[in-house]
Amino acid sequence: MSEATTLSASPSGDAVDRDVANAHTPFPVGRLALWLIVILIALDFAWIVANNENFGWPVVAQYFFDPTVMQGLTVSLGLTVVAMAIGVAIGLILAIARLSGDGLAKSLAGLYIWFFRGTPLLVQLIFWYNMSTLFPSLSIAIPFGPTLASWDTNSVITPMTAAIAGLALNEAAYMAEIIRAGLLSVERGQSETAEAFGMTRLRALWRIVIPQAMRAIVPPTGNQLISMIKATSLVSVIAMADLLYSVQSIYNRTFEIVPMLMVAVIWYLLITSVLNIGQSYIERYYSRGDRRSGAGAVQAAAAPALAEEASH
Repeated sequence: MSEATTLSASPSGDAVDRDVANAHTPFPVGRLALWLIVILIALDFAWIVANNENFGWPVVAQYFFDPTVMQGLTVSLGLTVVAMAIGVAIGLILAIARLSGDGLAKSLAGLYIWFFRGTPLLVQLIFWYNMSTLFPSLSIAIPFGPTLASWDTNSVITPMTAAIAGLALNEAAYMAEIIRAGLLSVERGQSETAEAFGMTRLRALWRIVIPQAMRAIVPPTGNQLISMIKATSLVSVIAMADLLYSVQSIYNRTFEIVPMLMVAVIWYLLITSVLNIGQSYIERYYSRGDRRSGAGAVQAAAAPALAEEASH
């Protein structure tokens, strides 16, 4: 038998010679045809959209970098960064409280998450904006005692503070569950080993548990950041001059509704596309340890912090 053939068993049990050297994969005619159909449909749709005068592409190009639009874009990006940072910080505290053995902390964190995840963000924003209707003044006071300081609610709850409070507190509820799931993905033995080396529970959490949990936390956090960019459009209902509010102010004056909405859509798509690229890079960074075995990766992650602690 030559090297170009091999023996294989037939259904009857007899050995059959097969020509391996001349074996080939069949040409994927069906897959190629499907790709061709999809590409033709996409090109046809793009051609229709590009040549549809109702989209007002000259108007889109005229206002794409308009100062009013750029100012609204800056507000949307600023709101996203600030609200996301506050949301992550509060979410981390809530997640730790949910995982703690303290019944009061666990109950309060659970109540917070239940409320802010169970009510629409738009309703929360409207409530924050109309806080003065419920509480004409905000005060710091001793319970059932004297008032230490007091402020007029309208001077404190501006459209900016209402937007930040609404977005950040709502985001904290979702981030708490994301971070809690990430922390639970780390083996319990890691924190126990760290405590055996003399590390405090908080230090073990910060140096060992959280770095390992990042691989489970980063992907959904990236999704939340992208959702936050789009959620900032809701603040237009409380007269906050974000991107959507800015294009609305222009088309209320020019009556070019569809072209101005396309300006906002394209900007949102550009921002989310950049964030998707950044999220992919961060995911690759935190998943670089997956090439090693699970036990080896855990030990390698914990070794630097344990060695530093032991040296003290």
